[in-house]
This record gives sequence, C-alpha cells and structure tokens, in this order.
Amino acid sequence: MRRNIFRNKIILTDSYKVSHYRQYPPGTTRLYSYWESRGGEFEEIMMFGLQYILSQYLMDPITMDDIDEAEADFAAHFGDKELFHREGWERIVNVHNGFIPVRIKAVPEGTVIPVRNVMVTVENTDPEIPWITNYIETLLCQLWYPTTVATQSRKIKKIIKDYLDRTGDPSGLPFKLHDFGFRGVSSVESAAIGGAAHLVNFMGTDTMIALKLLQEFYDEPMAGFSIPAAEHSTITSWGKDNEIDAFRNMIRQFGGTSTGLYAVVSDSWDIFKACRELWGEKLIDEVRSAKNMLVVRPDSGDPPIVCLKVMRILGEKFGYTVNEKGYKVLDGVRVIQGDGVNIHSIEKVLARLELDGWSADNIAFGMGGALLQKLNRDTCKFAFKAAEVTVDGRDRLVWKDPVTDPGKSSKSGKMKLVFNDGSIPDVPLGWRTVPERALLPDHLRVVYENGFMYNQTTLQEVRERAEVE
Repeated sequence: MRRNIFRNKIILTDSYKVSHYRQYPPGTTRLYSYWESRGGEFEEIMMFGLQYILSQYLMDPITMDDIDEAEADFAAHFGDKELFHREGWERIVNVHNGFIPVRIKAVPEGTVIPVRNVMVTVENTDPEIPWITNYIETLLCQLWYPTTVATQSRKIKKIIKDYLDRTGDPSGLPFKLHDFGFRGVSSVESAAIGGAAHLVNFMGTDTMIALKLLQEFYDEPMAGFSIPAAEHSTITSWGKDNEIDAFRNMIRQFGGTSTGLYAVVSDSWDIFKACRELWGEKLIDEVRSAKNMLVVRPDSGDPPIVCLKVMRILGEKFGYTVNEKGYKVLDGVRVIQGDGVNIHSIEKVLARLELDGWSADNIAFGMGGALLQKLNRDTCKFAFKAAEVTVDGRDRLVWKDPVTDPGKSSKSGKMKLVFNDGSIPDVPLGWRTVPERALLPDHLRVVYENGFMYNQTTLQEVRERAEVE
C-alpha cells in the first residue's frame, strides 16, 4: 500500500524555509505575520476555506518518524545533513505534543471586506521557535484558492441578481450558476475546496466531492443540488439521423421524475434546428405534457449571440408571457448556457437578453474552468508578510516598501480588523485595519492555537455573512 505523501507537515513548505531559523536576528523570540489581498480584480474579498485547511493539515501531531523522514529528505535535497533544524522540531514533539505552537486569528469565514485589509494573523507562542510562524506560510497561503473562488462566485451572484431585480424573480438566484468545474481543475482536492467555495453563494453543483467536504468540515448535510442532464455521448450515440429519438428518450426517462427539471445538450449538430424543428415542433406536445420542465443547453458558439437566437426560437415555438416588470418569460422551457461561461460572458448574455426584452428568469449558467481553475494567487494579489518581531525583549516593526513597486508595500505592527457603522468618531466608515492598541473591537478571532481549534463555523453561518444584499 502506498503511503500518504501529504501526511508529514514538516515538508508541506517551500524547501528554502528549512534554513530560515538561522536567518532571523540573534535573540529573536517572536515573529508576527499577516495575510491580505493587496488588490487585483475585485474591490472586496470574501474569506473562505481556512477552517478546512487547519482541520486537514494542522490537527494531526508531528511524530519522531516525521522528523526522521524530513531530515533524510532535506539532507538529500540540499546535500547538507546539518541544515535541517532537528532540535526545533524535536521541541515541537516533546514540549507541544507534536502540534504547531502558533496562534492564528482570522476574520470569520464568509465576511466580505475591502482589499488591503488584514484577514489572518499568525504568531508563534513558543519563544524558542519564532521561525515556525513563516514556516507554515506556504500551507496557509493555500487559502488564496477557496477565497478567490468564493469572491468571484459572489461577484457573479451580484451581477445576476442585478438582472433578476430588473427583469425577473430574484428568488431563483441560488440556482443561476451551476458548478461544472470538476473535470477542469488540477486535482481532486481543488474540486473539493473550490467547489465548496462556490457553494457559499449558490446551490447548484455537479461536484459531489465539494458536498462531502462541506459535510465533514462545515456541518452541512447537503449543500447543493442537481438534475438529470444529457452529455454529448448520450445524444450522439443515437446517431445524427436519430437525434429526435435521443431527445424523446430524455423526455420519457426524466420528464416524470421528482427532480422538477431535466437538461438536454442540443448542439451536437445544429442547435437552431434542434430548437426549431425537434423541440419546437415534433416534440413540443411531449415536452408540454411532461411533468418536469425541459432545459435546453447550447454548448458551443459565441454565448451572447447563440443564447439570444435560441431564446427567440423557443419563444416563437413555445410562446411566452410578459411578467409584471415587462419582460418575456418562456412558457414551459428554459435554457442553460454551459460553454464559454465566465464572469464577463455571463454579463454579456444577460445584457443582450435584457435589451431584447427577455427576463433573466429564462436562463442559468454552467461554469467550469473559469469558476474553479482560471484563477491564481495574483488574481487578488494575496500576500503573507511579517509585520513585527521581538528581538532581545524589544518589539520591532517590520515592513517592506520596494521602490520598484509601491503596490507591494506591506503593513507593520500588530493589527486589528474593525468595523465602523458610524458610531466611532474620527474613524472612516466601514472595515478598516488599525493598530492592535486601538480601543476598538477586533473582528479577528482566534481560530487555532497550539493544536486546538476555536470559533468554528458552519456553512449556514458562512452563507449568512456572505449574503448579497
């Protein structure tokens, strides 16, 4: 049986950090660092995923076997047997029962704050091993991924909500963006944590492993839902001349189930012919008589152009009503666009439909790679930086301010995240990062200290904090 190569936390770091214990000033006993978004594509950030990372990677103690393994690996890696700090790691095992001796504070998950504000702070609790604070930077920085997915998903939610507010029924918002991303990500864990981040904002997904993560780590029995849906293999296997039989089979198999909807990819050969002649003429009576509603899925072409043309054809064939806001709503059929979907194309599709008088009620979106994969740490410019050290008993401010890039300047000193609703004089409204000494309530809460987790949250609580108003 193969071993779990991710089990040993000592090697879950950038390897150069193994030498850092020799690099801090002599007499250093404390290192305090923080994590923030320095800007990027969004003006505000929604925090998510730290509880999973801490639970998965910091709650199992380090053992002497782990130390032996890491020492051998680093010796071979660097070609230097003395570089690895065995004494420090043995102290963690002997004094701290194998648990990382740090205190981690964080903004509650689901909280939405402006960029360039502190979101997480870390400091060592054992003065003998201050280097441990930034040794775990590599692992904690994995937080960029679920936070970025959650932030983008929430931004899309706001876009869709704006169109629903103007043209349709906002109560349908939770199911307007469906996660199609599992096959497009770099790993199973990415699918799990990225898919979970999306489910903070929406309730539609085909990424089952994300549901399991939320069951295990966020106390949510069932976070997302789906419907029966065709793929090209299930349609094209009938043959081009028998596409109508493939469609009819979908009606018969799923038109009467308890799912309420069923989706059929309809662009295998000619999406417009399929909508006009097959769905809109030859099968229209069967579609209308089925208990469940058909969702037609275009899956190729330029989304704004294709979706509008499909909408017009279905409107001509199935008919439509005009809602109280003055926009057309298809009778007994809907559309889901699942190709070329990203934050920009979604808005283009909705704008094109609105301009033509169609309600956003008519359409949903399935988003894959752009939802879970086409992101990186620089999308929101996340950074983990030291802000204060204690050397020979004296606290010392730490910061960077490179002349070549002012955008990479960092904060200094211990800090708080505060919120001013107008009741605090001489402080700007909204979220602000202020010095820890400020007499204001801190919204950063201890979530981990010396092997114990605190202030754990549920998905329901995260969703409430993240709600789009």
